[in-house]
Amino acid sequence: MTEVSVRFFGGPLDGREQVLTDPVPGAVIRHVHLHQGPKIETRYQLAYTDETGWQYRMCELNAPEVDELLE
Repeated sequence: MTEVSVRFFGGPLDGREQVLTDPVPGAVIRHVHLHQGPKIETRYQLAYTDETGWQYRMCELNAPEVDELLE
C-alpha cells in the first residue's frame, strides 16, 4: 500500500489536501456542499504528473458511480 498526499484545485475544496492509499489515476469523486441555499455538486478527477505530483482537478465529468465527500 502506498499513501500519498493529494491537493485539490478549483471549486469549494481548492487548496485542501487529502491522504489517499493506492490512488488510481482518472478516478472521479463528487463533493456535495450542503448549506442553507441550494445544493452545490462539484466533481474532481485525480491525476498525476512528475512536475506536480497527485492532484484532484475540478472537472465536468458525469461519472455514473463516484465517491462522495460531504462537507
